[in-house]
Amino acid sequence: MEYFYVFGFGLFFVLVLLLLNILTSVWSYRDALRKGNSKEYAVIVLIGTIFFPIIGLIVYLIIRND
Repeated sequence: MEYFYVFGFGLFFVLVLLLLNILTSVWSYRDALRKGNSKEYAVIVLIGTIFFPIIGLIVYLIIRND
């Protein structure tokens, strides 16, 4: 029975991380469009933050136009 709780907590943790990844990817995509970048650039940012969540978001925050 205790394995059920561990599995449930692990599954919940993974789902929260997945949701956070999706939210930050959508935010970076919309931010790239809002900054006046092309759609192609925004799609590259979206793909980069989906496949490399932490590193992609850090790189995007460094190179974006302020």
